[in-house]
Amino acid sequence: MPLPKEQLDVIAGGTLAHYEGRAVDFREGTRDHDVSQNINALLDAINKPAPLTILDFGCGPGRDLQTFTKLGHRAIGLDGTASFVEMARADSGCEVWHQNFFALDLPDALFDGVFANASLFHVPVAELPRVLGQLHDALKPDGVLFCSNPRGSNSEGWSSGRYGSYHDLEAWREFMTAAGFTEIRHYYRPDGLLRAEQAWLATVWRKPAA
Repeated sequence: MPLPKEQLDVIAGGTLAHYEGRAVDFREGTRDHDVSQNINALLDAINKPAPLTILDFGCGPGRDLQTFTKLGHRAIGLDGTASFVEMARADSGCEVWHQNFFALDLPDALFDGVFANASLFHVPVAELPRVLGQLHDALKPDGVLFCSNPRGSNSEGWSSGRYGSYHDLEAWREFMTAAGFTEIRHYYRPDGLLRAEQAWLATVWRKPAA
């Protein structure tokens, strides 16, 4: 069952306050993170020439918006943290939407791809079907959704001031297929480590053309 609005407001408010209070440190701490493997996974799956229209869902300070733009694509950011939205607009020059994940207002069938890098894990299990359905609707037919989340044993709750849901591959597959996506591939990160040391699960999904 969907969560009451009051409970969603607490989850969103606490998580966004966590990022708001650390916005500058977060930008500096993640500025040089190499997520090229994830960006390439999305673009390779779309397999169409630039310019593509890409939604960076949970864009943070805008690091990856800049990358997509340099590759010749039209990148649009979305984030719930006001400081991140301001940073992303200033640093990338892209259009960035200030939207709470639990109150999305997305256009239908606009995007060739959605890049949800370290963002969807903030969505509670009860709300995940709705949010995934909205992202599905925002993709063009044959569009691609990339997501990377910290993996776990299908638990959720507060950790260090943020709310998170931590899925294993089998559970994540159930949510994604129920939302109408078909799996393209998955892998674990960071690359080159033992599986027990790979804390992130990356998955790539397609919205069927018909």
